[in-house]
Amino acid sequence: MSFECASCGYAAGKWAGFCPRCPSSDALVPVSAVIAGAVTLSDWSAESPMPRVPSLPEVDRVLGGGMVAGSAIVIGGEPGVGKSTLMLQVAGAVDGRVAIISAEETAVQVSDRARRLGIDVSSIALVAQTSVDAALEAALATDPSLLVVDSLQTVSCADVDASAGAVTQVRESASRLVGAAKRAGVPLVLVSHVTKAGHLAGPKTVEHLVDVVLSLEGDPRLGLRFLRPLKNRFGRTGESGVLEMTEQGLVAVPELFAAGAADPAASGAVTFPGADGRRVIAMEVQALVAAATGDSPRRSAQGVPRSRLDQVIAVLDRHVGIALSRSDVYVKVSGGTRVSDPAIDLALAVALVSSATDRPAGPIAVWGEIGLTGGVERVAHDSERRSAARRLGLRTVEQADGPARLADVLAAAGVVGQAIGAAAS
Repeated sequence: MSFECASCGYAAGKWAGFCPRCPSSDALVPVSAVIAGAVTLSDWSAESPMPRVPSLPEVDRVLGGGMVAGSAIVIGGEPGVGKSTLMLQVAGAVDGRVAIISAEETAVQVSDRARRLGIDVSSIALVAQTSVDAALEAALATDPSLLVVDSLQTVSCADVDASAGAVTQVRESASRLVGAAKRAGVPLVLVSHVTKAGHLAGPKTVEHLVDVVLSLEGDPRLGLRFLRPLKNRFGRTGESGVLEMTEQGLVAVPELFAAGAADPAASGAVTFPGADGRRVIAMEVQALVAAATGDSPRRSAQGVPRSRLDQVIAVLDRHVGIALSRSDVYVKVSGGTRVSDPAIDLALAVALVSSATDRPAGPIAVWGEIGLTGGVERVAHDSERRSAARRLGLRTVEQADGPARLADVLAAAGVVGQAIGAAAS
């Protein structure tokens, strides 16, 4: 037999005259041992879908249709990227009462931000409290449709001997918050800090405990933000939301968004239609190849992994005959975005060769994954990328069926001498 606290739900294997976790002085009560029977999954089909709480369209798109009742969501991001702003906008968009547990800001500060963003706060209740148990009691008393905690690293449990933000505090705080939200059937959003490496601060247990892990990315100095699901038990992880920080807060960008278009007369620049989820975003990829100023050439990659840049440079040397190993190389993706799409390989190659040969690529959009053997492979969302390029008035490189040779594609792009095998359209 097991026992639990009637106040906080603490479970124990033996009886005790008080709860060791919460201030309640009542004794633990026995939990009847009921053997759960098996159910047929067809009984829980689409005829009885999980209830969802809708909010902002772009957030709902990432979550797969809204926040599932009783689910736990954690959102992380760099300081200043807009986590608190986004959560306040989500709170204002929910149809029903919303309780925000804020341990970082006062009611005056949150109210002032809401006024600047034009958010109706009549249905938003703020609990400015650092104690998890006290904050939960006050927040759930408002019978909310959504519970937001900003942030997980600043709240604490009074009976845990550790400071706020410590591993034990974060783990226990998350456990109590998630448990309370699931028992109440209320969706919970936990705002979390991140480490220097970009991972959620705190124990990995938190990511296993919650249902959805979201990452809000983007350069805080620039306007573009990407909302990406790293884990989603109720939807796709391949989806993403694109937002822009404005005076009115974070707003969704159009389906076809140009974060940057390359100057057709400039060498070392090319337009890359990147696929982020189901959305195509046109980005400018810039490269600068210069004579090395020392014995060790410099390599700088902003927006793309350094390993990907090194690989493209090696393939250009081995299979195209363009040696950049003794040159300083700098590449940058416009908008302060970080690109993990492997199709950026070809854009990097075109920009690098364009800078090295001082030949502008012109009004062209390129994409493709470069293999170690010097071939250019087709990638996902090819038709969507081609359609986006044409809508932007850019020509593309048409490839025959099967992989094309990198040298032929570079010639078709106009950055090296003419070759055969690919044609620009």
